[in-house]
Amino acid sequence: MENVILVIHLILAVGLIGIVLLQRSEGGGLGMGGGGGAMTGRQAATAMTKLTWALAIAFLATSITLTIIAASNAAGGSLVDTVPETEEMAPVVPDGDALLPPVPSDAPLAPPRSD
Repeated sequence: MENVILVIHLILAVGLIGIVLLQRSEGGGLGMGGGGGAMTGRQAATAMTKLTWALAIAFLATSITLTIIAASNAAGGSLVDTVPETEEMAPVVPDGDALLPPVPSDAPLAPPRSD
């Protein structure tokens, strides 16, 4: 079910992008200059405008539906909640010798003294 809604959602997104790109430009931002726009009275409702609104409403509906489905499929907890609880441990600090490379057993512990 989720995959079907997701495919419809993607088709709506591509359709919405296409229909917006096909519409005629009205000039500057917010309809300034170039006759009726968002800031003036009522704009003529063309078929393209109605189709844009229909696709936008359907896109929002599928977005909300996908959000609800994802929330219902969620485990219901945080990732931190899934970490097994352990007893509190002190931090492990390595010895000074642990940082040195291993010494073969037949090698002298100290370099020979030069006299």
